[in-house]
Amino acid sequence: MTGPALVAVAHGSTDPAAADAVSALAQEVRRLAPVLDIRTAFVQHAEHTFGQQLAETGPGAIVVPLLLSTGYHLTSDIAPAAVAAGARVAPPLGPDDLLTVALVARLREAGVPQGTPAVLAAAGSTDPFAEHAVADQAKLLAAETRAPVITAFAAAGRPTVPQAVAALRAATMGPVAIASYLLAPGQFHDRLQHAGANWVSQPLAAHPAVAALVIDRYRAARLAA
Repeated sequence: MTGPALVAVAHGSTDPAAADAVSALAQEVRRLAPVLDIRTAFVQHAEHTFGQQLAETGPGAIVVPLLLSTGYHLTSDIAPAAVAAGARVAPPLGPDDLLTVALVARLREAGVPQGTPAVLAAAGSTDPFAEHAVADQAKLLAAETRAPVITAFAAAGRPTVPQAVAALRAATMGPVAIASYLLAPGQFHDRLQHAGANWVSQPLAAHPAVAALVIDRYRAARLAA
């Protein structure tokens, strides 16, 4: 292995499928960049915590948050712990063109016809910068699909996903898709299934474009240091 370790840290979930998705993403990173020493950790809801992984890895690691925007967990949980351990922190994954690639692929896998209006459904955050980041990702997706895309939130933030689906359907008088702007399965994605859309895409998880983005964030942080 060459270079500092890459610690990919996710939020964590009580749903075992979420941890499986993170493991699958790490495996895809290893496939694309076998020289990297990638390790996974979770802020909560996991036995192997972020703090434990940092302690085992030692100083000099590069932390790549498996988060699609900034927010409380990045600024209050991940960044302070990383700095205290002598690690460097890369920016969150979104917004980015590579996420657009993964979003479009997931919509196609769900059978969504080209040009279908979509709701980009994120978990949500009380951080206004997070909402702006989701809106920027929606613009990237709309430019790629050449169809209307509006944002919505499964937890914190407005509009809710059902509200956005209903509003978009009323505005376009046609079918609506939900583009899941989530990395892993769990309760937030489960809510999307009951939001009234015609199609719901799967979480981004281990799509190769997401793995490539993790590598990009790692390399950029390493060069910046």
